[in-house]
Amino acid sequence: MEEYKKEFIEFILESKALKFGDFTLKSGRKSPFFFNAGSFYSGEEVSKLASFYAAAIKANFPEFDILFGPSYKGIPLCVSTCQALYDHFKINVNYSTNRKEIKDHGEKGTILGCQLFKKAKVILIDDVVTSGISVEESISLLKDIEDVDIIGLIVSVDRQEKSLNSPYSSLQELSNKYNFKATSIVNMQEVIDYVFANHKEIMDIDLLERIKQYYLTYGAKK
Repeated sequence: MEEYKKEFIEFILESKALKFGDFTLKSGRKSPFFFNAGSFYSGEEVSKLASFYAAAIKANFPEFDILFGPSYKGIPLCVSTCQALYDHFKINVNYSTNRKEIKDHGEKGTILGCQLFKKAKVILIDDVVTSGISVEESISLLKDIEDVDIIGLIVSVDRQEKSLNSPYSSLQELSNKYNFKATSIVNMQEVIDYVFANHKEIMDIDLLERIKQYYLTYGAKK
């Protein structure tokens, strides 16, 4: 496993963004773990999170022009990650985001940051993907404005469980539908393997077995 993945897992454990126990998800599923992507709001946490996104982007997408973060949660993600890409790897790319409402005065239009241009290679960035609806809305928005080339999507953690209406995860469905790479800083299998190997005080055999049973029921088709 890459070093940035190990460091990210330690980060989400330390910040308590990832918890193990008994949780009822919005879908109604009873889950033995819960990841709260809204747990990062201090300057230190935002800076660290952006550095992990930057490392994952560098590992998965060798070339692109624009990092697009849908408003509102995608705005700080794309701005801070663009800065981290330059600070850590000297990769200088642009960021774009969108207004929820079209502005009809001053700096008019929908797009903030870098304006879209024809055939620009765009990566979408988000915290997590649940249903995939917000990502599809972003794709539709971008394509309506300009003929860009959307080459990928990156999120923080891939839960790797099937969506409510499909045997595939939302990330897999988006990848299949739009023919781009949909990936994450880490997926839950990587998290589980690492935590069980390195943090027995957090994950014992009983918890590991509960997680295995959960994935037998809800795990996404490979």
